[in-house]
Amino acid sequence: MQYDALKTFVTLVEVKNFTKTAEMLLMSQPSVSLHIKNLEKEFQTKLLDRSPKYLKVTPTGQMLYDCAVQMIRLYEQTRQHIMEHHHAIKGELKIGASFTIGEYILPSLLLDLQKQHPELQIQATIGNTEEIVQAVRLYEVDIGLIEGQTNDKELDVIPFMEDELFIVASVHHPLANREEVAISELHDQAWITREVGSGTREYLNHVIRSNGLRAKSFLTISSNQGIKETLINGNGLSLLSQSVIERDVKNRNLCIIPVVNTRFTRRLSYLIAPIMKEKQNVLTFIETLTETFPYSE
Repeated sequence: MQYDALKTFVTLVEVKNFTKTAEMLLMSQPSVSLHIKNLEKEFQTKLLDRSPKYLKVTPTGQMLYDCAVQMIRLYEQTRQHIMEHHHAIKGELKIGASFTIGEYILPSLLLDLQKQHPELQIQATIGNTEEIVQAVRLYEVDIGLIEGQTNDKELDVIPFMEDELFIVASVHHPLANREEVAISELHDQAWITREVGSGTREYLNHVIRSNGLRAKSFLTISSNQGIKETLINGNGLSLLSQSVIERDVKNRNLCIIPVVNTRFTRRLSYLIAPIMKEKQNVLTFIETLTETFPYSE
């Protein structure tokens, strides 16, 4: 693997200047040019169109850039894995989590993990399920936690927790404060929901389809907190995780709409690329996760 050449090429594409690239990588400008020349010779293609005024990436150059970014990231992570192997739990741990998990379930677990391993540098990224799957696939994070589903065959998906969801509304909603509500009474309701790509939206779509419900309208908000604020000030319904609504229901800001003989449950899962299974920091996180949330199917 021509690591130095690929690193030089990626840097050059990003900064679009030979002199700046040389300065950033602590090498001479002729060395930068030589790396690019060697790559073009090896791949038998022109990677860059360049003149004194501009530098543009060719189509084949863009192909190499996209692959090289992942190769460099994987190389650097592998180097870190080897250095960490059989040593103290330290260094970086990058975690990706979908919104419900990242905002309401993960924080206390991370605090416990930080207390146990103070030398561990934890970075948490929050996005929707689709975004977290992509981040794991591209090695942007070491491990992902999702509330939705993925059909990605290259990743291992392991359930770690059962999550119960509830239909909720403002305490002033016409269905609020009822002991029971029939599923048919959910016809023609206005729904406040997460964006397409989120696990919560995916589950709501499943509930609506499987029960043959007619929706009056959908208002999409890419934030659990935004959905709750909208519910409190309006007459819509939403389907949210117990962890998201627990405090608001207790404080009487929101009301659970109990549906007759119906429970809404789903599995929360962690997903990793096979190469991450041997990383000590990842194994330590998984151990903490499974101890905190004992789960059996």
